[in-house]
Amino acid sequence: MTKTARVYKIELLIRNRGHVSFQALLDELEVSPATLKRDLDYLKDQLGAPIVYDRFLNGYKFGEDYRGQKHELPGLWFSERELYSLLMAHQLLNDLDSDGVISRHLQPLLERIHLMLGTSEAETKALLKRVKIIGSAKRPVPSQFFELVAEALLKRRRLHLRYLTRGRGEASERDVSPQRLVHYRNTWYLDAWCHTRERLLRFALDAVERADALEARAKEVPLKQVEADMDGGYGIYAGAKRHWATLVFQTQAAQWVSREEWHPDQVGKWLEDGQFELKLPYSSDTEIVMDILRHGDQVRVLGPASLVASVADKLDAAASVYHRVGATSAGGQPKSLVSPQG
Repeated sequence: MTKTARVYKIELLIRNRGHVSFQALLDELEVSPATLKRDLDYLKDQLGAPIVYDRFLNGYKFGEDYRGQKHELPGLWFSERELYSLLMAHQLLNDLDSDGVISRHLQPLLERIHLMLGTSEAETKALLKRVKIIGSAKRPVPSQFFELVAEALLKRRRLHLRYLTRGRGEASERDVSPQRLVHYRNTWYLDAWCHTRERLLRFALDAVERADALEARAKEVPLKQVEADMDGGYGIYAGAKRHWATLVFQTQAAQWVSREEWHPDQVGKWLEDGQFELKLPYSSDTEIVMDILRHGDQVRVLGPASLVASVADKLDAAASVYHRVGATSAGGQPKSLVSPQG
């Protein structure tokens, strides 16, 4: 019997019988006296159960001070392993956190987990130091914007945003109806109905320059429509119109790519020469080109022609940086960083 089950049974036995002797509890739980004593202390000290020992009855009961008052143990029970898993989840949320917003709201839960485990905050911090989550290229979101957007999403209210469109370098004012929060590659996004453009758009929260809550109810868009419109593309770039990319990875990269999910609808197969072919949908080539380029000479794009051209243009532009003549050497003499190839 787990500790969780034992303390629940102790409380139930006392409630049903009025009082229970130490020996009766030992017989019911089939544990050692030391374990039973720890369980009783845990019930009283950590969970606040009003249990006292009555010498006249030679047993444990609820104290007189609590007569007529309702006492219930927490209704949601976790095993020790589940509690440690919650701690790991809390650590993960801390890493996803935007300026400490989520962790502040979850602090009471973390304190309750400490109590249920019977560990101190210092012990828990020491444990969590053994779990490291590495994130890269984070784009933090100001806490006031994150909280405001999350509240509007849950309360189904519209927002007025001043939003910077980085591609054009322009800020615009617009009213939106929040539909869904998305966390992708260490950045938060909001899927929302834009009342200016009259369609679903995806907004990067770190590009929000101002946000104000409105009293107007949010326009309701069926979640299936949100998923169909926003999840059909590749990565964070939405779009219902899809193209299919065909990529072939050489044997070295194939070992890793064959185990990766680039898109839920991808199709992969091994080729006879040990290379790996990956076919996957995309709507905008912006992000898929970046992911292709990180594999360097280990990948070749077979189609479509527009994607082949985009990758080739990026590679030519990158190569031209290193083929420029005029870089200065340590001795102050101009030199070419890379010898021109035929």
